[in-house]
Amino acid sequence: MILIPDTSVIIDGRITKLVRKKQYQNSRVIVPEAVVAEIENQANRGKESGFRGLEELNMLRKLSDKGLMKLEYIGKRPRRFEFKDNDAIIRNAASEASGILITSDKIQSKVARSKGIEVLYLEPKKIKRKLSILKFFDDATMSVHLRDKVVPMAKRGKPGEIKLVRLSDKACTEKELVEIAREIIEYAKVDRDSFIEIEREGATVVQVRQLRIAIARPPFSDGYEITAVRPIAEVGLEDYRLSEKLMSRLRERAEGIIVAGPPGAGKSTFSQALAEFYKEQGKIVKTMESPRDLMVSEEITQYAPLEGDMEKTADILLLVRPDYTIYDEMRKTKDFQLFADMRLA
Repeated sequence: MILIPDTSVIIDGRITKLVRKKQYQNSRVIVPEAVVAEIENQANRGKESGFRGLEELNMLRKLSDKGLMKLEYIGKRPRRFEFKDNDAIIRNAASEASGILITSDKIQSKVARSKGIEVLYLEPKKIKRKLSILKFFDDATMSVHLRDKVVPMAKRGKPGEIKLVRLSDKACTEKELVEIAREIIEYAKVDRDSFIEIEREGATVVQVRQLRIAIARPPFSDGYEITAVRPIAEVGLEDYRLSEKLMSRLRERAEGIIVAGPPGAGKSTFSQALAEFYKEQGKIVKTMESPRDLMVSEEITQYAPLEGDMEKTADILLLVRPDYTIYDEMRKTKDFQLFADMRLA
C-alpha cells in the first residue's frame, strides 16, 4: 500500500498513529518535498505547527528504521513563491505514485477526488478531554504563569486583593510546556468558540473560550513560557454606581469617550459593561479588538484586524455603521490616529 500524506496530517500527528495500525503496517509512505519545505518554512518562522511537523517527520523516520513502514521522499523542493501550489504538487505526487492521498483538509480531499485520486480523509480532531492547563485554575484564579525550569504560578483572589501563589514545588519542563501548547493550538483549531489570534516568530496568542493564552518561545523569549488569563469579574454598568449626571451623559451623548487607566485597572471590564449597556438600550454595537478577548453577548460582533490591519477593519465598520464601536485597546500612535479618523468620519 502506498500512502501520501499532506501537510495537514503530518502537523496534527495522525500519520504516525495511522501507520502503527495493523492494516497500514509495511506500507510505503511517500512524503513530497513540497510538504517538507512547507513545514521547514513554518518552523523557520517560529510557528508551533512547523515544530510539530518536524517532530512528526522524525517519528516517521524512526518507524521506518524499525521496519514498520518504508519512508521515501520524492519530488523537487519548491521555491518560496511556489508554496501556494503545494496542494497541487501533493496531489500530482499521489496521482503519479498511484497511492492514497491522506489529508484532513476538506477542500484538498474534494479536489483530489474530482481528479480521480484515491483519498483517505481524516476529520479534524475533536478534543474531548479537558485541556491540561485548566487544572491550574480554580474559581478565584485570574491568571496562570508557566515557564520552563520555574514552578507554576498563579494570580488568585478578588479584584484589589490579587496575590501571586505557587501551584507546585515541581518546576515545569520544556517538554511539558510544548505538549500543553500543542494541545491548546489543536483545541483552538477545532472549537468554534476558540481561535488563533496571532502567530508570529516565537509567539502565539490563542483565545480558548474565556481564556486568553500567550505562548512565547525562543528566539522571542529566553525560554518557553505560557501565560493564560481569564476574566473573573463580570459586572454591569449599574455595579459601578455612577452618578446620574454621568449616566445621562452615557445615554445621550457618549461619542468619543476614552477609557484610560494603568494595566489591570479594569478598563476592558468597564468597556464590556458599556457595550452591554448600549446593547440593552436597543443599539447596534460592534467591537474592534486585538486580540478579541472582551466577554460580550452574542448580539455584539467582535472584529479583529482585517488582514492584520485595524485600519481596514475601520473601513468596514464605517460601511456597516453601528450605533457604537468599542475599540479595545489603543496602545500605539496609529491607534489614536485611527480613533480620531473614525470620530471625524
